[in-house]
Amino acid sequence: MTSVLYDVPGPRAIARNRVLGVVTVVVVAAIVGFFVWRLAVTGQFSAEKWAAFTYTNVWLQIGLATLRTLAAFAVAGIGALILGFALAIGRMSDHAWIRTPVTAIVEFLRAVPVLIFMFLLYYGLPVIGVKMAPYWAVVIALVLYNGSVLAEVIRAGVESLPRGQKEAGYAIGLRKSGVMRLVLLPQAIRAMLPVIIAQLVVTLKDTALGFIITYPELLFYARYLGSQSQLDSPIVPATIVIGSIYIGLCLILSLIANQVERRTRRSPKVPRDPRQKDGTDTQLIITQVEDGTLNTGRATV
Repeated sequence: MTSVLYDVPGPRAIARNRVLGVVTVVVVAAIVGFFVWRLAVTGQFSAEKWAAFTYTNVWLQIGLATLRTLAAFAVAGIGALILGFALAIGRMSDHAWIRTPVTAIVEFLRAVPVLIFMFLLYYGLPVIGVKMAPYWAVVIALVLYNGSVLAEVIRAGVESLPRGQKEAGYAIGLRKSGVMRLVLLPQAIRAMLPVIIAQLVVTLKDTALGFIITYPELLFYARYLGSQSQLDSPIVPATIVIGSIYIGLCLILSLIANQVERRTRRSPKVPRDPRQKDGTDTQLIITQVEDGTLNTGRATV
């Protein structure tokens, strides 16, 4: 089968790609092996370094730190999605008095780093007499930044849809809000779901910045644990354990995202045509006759 996107590789190209793949795997394995060897040589795998993790209280504190990380991520993720949808709809408004200020807000929020937001909320607000808890400083900073990024993702998803989708929605009598809610947004979310999930993963990892403003999440406790001289300063083991927890949380989030993506490919509200294959969307064809001209629009449901 030929492809219209690129030339099908020939025998030489296939052999070259295989060689490059093997070389890449060998190089990556060598780098990982070198670091593991250096950790072993410097005694980072010794029993003394890992003695801290034999205490029940240490694992209890790690569990509490994990819950604090998830608590900040859950509120920040939901808030970022809500803010992202609101800003995206504002940016696509037909009214300049709405579109222009919303565009300026989105560009400003995207330009300011998350850590700066946290500093302003936690250290800046007390200057004017407003004191904010570390938890809310972390959550609000994550909502502002990631909400602005998600707004651009959603807007790009909507604007990438064929123009006929919007026109078909108007043809069946929907207003702009109905077209956006019933036709455009569902398709844009399905198309951009991997990007949205990737941004939520970034949100989860950015909760680690909260340790700078003393929010007791995972990285904060790892730093505290690694600074304990009576435990032989297990900073490398603590980093490995905490890093593994972050990796596990991100993998779980990706797994949930894959399940959601599979389910959103099928709409239970629309009866499926038995002639359609699995995974295809039901499409509504609208035909109009204006001045003797036949116009046909198509909207995906």
